[in-house]
Amino acid sequence: MALFLFAIVFRVVNLQHVHGDTYRKLATELTIRQDTIYANKGNVYAADGNLLATSMSKFTIYMDLVTVDDKVFEENIVGLATKLSELLGNSVSYHQNRLRSAKNKKRRYFLIARNIGYTDYLKMKKFPIFNLGVYKGGFIAKHRTERAHPIGKIAERTIGYDDFRGEAGIEGAFADYMQGENGLRWEQKIAKNKWKPITDYNEKEPVDGHDVITTIDVNIQDITHHALLARLEYFEADHGCAVVMETATGEIKAISNLGRTSKGKYYEKRNYAVWESHEPGSTFKLASLMAALDDKVIDTSTVVDTEKGRIYIHGSKVEDSHRGGYGKISAARVFEVSSNVGIVKLIRKHYDHQPEKFIQKLDNYGFTKPVGFQIKGEGRPVVPKPSDKRWNKISLEWMSWGYGISVTPMQTLMFYNAVANNGVMVKPRFIKEVKRQDKVAKVFDVEVINPKIASQETLNKIKKIMENVVVKGTANNIYSPNFSMAGKTGTAKKYLPKHVDEDGKTIAAGYSNKHYVASFAGFFPVENPKYSCIVVIHDPKKEKGYYGATVAGPVFKEIAQKIYTTTPTDKQSVDDAVQFEEIDKAYQNYNSLLSKNYTKVPNVKGMSAMDALSLLENLGLKVKVDGVGKVQSQSLKNGAKLEKGKTITLKLS
Repeated sequence: MALFLFAIVFRVVNLQHVHGDTYRKLATELTIRQDTIYANKGNVYAADGNLLATSMSKFTIYMDLVTVDDKVFEENIVGLATKLSELLGNSVSYHQNRLRSAKNKKRRYFLIARNIGYTDYLKMKKFPIFNLGVYKGGFIAKHRTERAHPIGKIAERTIGYDDFRGEAGIEGAFADYMQGENGLRWEQKIAKNKWKPITDYNEKEPVDGHDVITTIDVNIQDITHHALLARLEYFEADHGCAVVMETATGEIKAISNLGRTSKGKYYEKRNYAVWESHEPGSTFKLASLMAALDDKVIDTSTVVDTEKGRIYIHGSKVEDSHRGGYGKISAARVFEVSSNVGIVKLIRKHYDHQPEKFIQKLDNYGFTKPVGFQIKGEGRPVVPKPSDKRWNKISLEWMSWGYGISVTPMQTLMFYNAVANNGVMVKPRFIKEVKRQDKVAKVFDVEVINPKIASQETLNKIKKIMENVVVKGTANNIYSPNFSMAGKTGTAKKYLPKHVDEDGKTIAAGYSNKHYVASFAGFFPVENPKYSCIVVIHDPKKEKGYYGATVAGPVFKEIAQKIYTTTPTDKQSVDDAVQFEEIDKAYQNYNSLLSKNYTKVPNVKGMSAMDALSLLENLGLKVKVDGVGKVQSQSLKNGAKLEKGKTITLKLS
C-alpha cells in the first residue's frame, strides 16, 4: 500500500510540475483556438467605374442561451422577439416560444438566421440582449463572403475567378493583390464542433484586398457579346470569340468567348481569344502581302496569273473558292478577292530560296511567340522554321495563306491593330490600375512591342487595300456608306485527326470539308482608326454558311456600327481615365443608404446595378435584373410597404 501511495504521489508531481506546462498548453489548445477572419477580396471595375465583380457579405447568426442571465432573458425576451419578428418575419409569439424552448434546453449554438446581409447584421447587433455582446448577450455571428458578377455571365471567363476551380482570368492573375490580409480572433469551444468568439473585438482586423480597374467598357462589352451570341445561335456554331481593342493604347474594350452546350445554349466556356491557337486561314494573308510589299519584291500593281484557280505544288493542291479562278490580276486584287493561288505564287517566287527572311518578318509581326498576358492559359503559337524537323518543301507556301501554322486570335488582332496604329505595335492589355481606396498600387501603361512593323509607304498601301476588301472585295456584303471599315475575311478548313464520324466510319486524318473556321479582322473608321476588332467562329453549320464574309463579317459590322452610333468616333474626344472621385462618392452614398432603417421600398433609380442589388437583397427582397448599367425603373414602387421575400425586378439602362 505504501508503494502504491508513493506511485500515485510521484505521478501527480510528475504531471503537475514536470509535464505541467505541456498538458496545460494541450488543454488550452483543445478548448481555445485562433480563428481566421477572411478579408474581403477586392472588386473588379470596368473602365467607367461599373462593378464587374465584388464580394457580398453574408452572416449566419447563432445564440448562446447558457451565457444569458435568467433575469436579463426574462426582462428582454419580448423585446428581442418583437425585433426578430420585424426583421425576419413570423409572429412575436413564434420567436418567443423558440427562444424559451432553447433556453430551457440550455442550447449554446441556437440558430437565429441564415445568410443575412451586412445591414441586417448591424441592426441585429443592436437588438435587446444581443446588444450585450458575445458573453452577456450570447450573440454569435459567422461571416462569409459570396462573389457576385453584377453584369451576369458577360465576359465571365476574362473577369475570371480564384477559388476551388483554380485561378482563371483577371481574378486569378491578380489574386495576390485582391486577397487582402486576413484577420484573427480567439474562439472558445462550447460544444462539439461549436465555437464562439471570446471577445467582442478581433485580435487583428482584416484588411480588404486591392481593387482592379480593367479596360473593359460595359457598353461595348454588351454590344460585342450580343452580336456574337446572335450569330453563333443562327449558324449553330460550336464556339467563337470577339474582341474589341482601342487602337492607340491596346486597351481591350470588350472580349466575348462563347461555347455551345449539348442543349444548344451558349456561355463563357473558355477564353478562346487568349487560349485557342489555330490555323488562321486567309486573315494571315495580310502578313504575307505586307512582308512582300515592305521588302519591295512586289508592288500593289504587280500582276500574278491565278490561272484557272487551281495549281499543284509538289503534288499538293492549292485552289481558290471562286471556280475558274481570276485570271491575271494585281497583287492588290489578290488580297481583295482572297485568291489563294495568287498569294501562294507571289510568296513562292520571292521567298522560296530565302524562307528565313519571310519567317523573320513574321517574328517582327509578333507571331512567333506568345503575347505574354498575365492571364493564365495563353495558347502557344506554332510557326515552323527551315531548321525544324517539321519543315518540308511546301511549308512556306502553305504558311502564306494561313495553313501549317497556328496563332491565337489575340496575336492576329495585335498585328491588325498595329496596321491601324501606323505601324506601332502595342501589347493588348486588360488592366489600367490596381488600387486600394485612394492609393494606387500599380499602373499599367501602354507597352510598345515594336515601334514600327513596316514602312509608312507600305502601311498606307495596306490600309487602302484593306478598305477595298470591304468596298469591292470579299467583304462587300458588310459595306456601309455611313461609316468606313477596313479588314480581311478568313475561311479555313479544320484539320482533324483520325476519328470515327457520326455514321460510324473511320475517317483518316486530314483537312475536313465539313468543319470550318470563319473569321474577320479589321479596324474602323479607316480615316482615323479608333478601334480594331477580330471575330472568330468555329464550326458553323455548313448548310447555313461557313465563309468568313457570311459568318464573321456581319458580327464585325454590327459591333462597329453600334459603337459608331453610340460614341461617334469622328467627333468625340475620349478620356478613359477612371474617375476615382466619382467611385468614392458613390461608395459613400451607398454606405449612407445602408445605415438607414427601411420600412418601405427605397428608390434605387439611377443607382448602379451592383449597389441596388446589394441594398435590396440586404433588405430581404429577391432581386431580378434585366439588362446592364444603371437602374431605369423598378417593379416595386418607391414608398411601398417593405415585405421580405418579395421579388423586385430592376430594368437597367
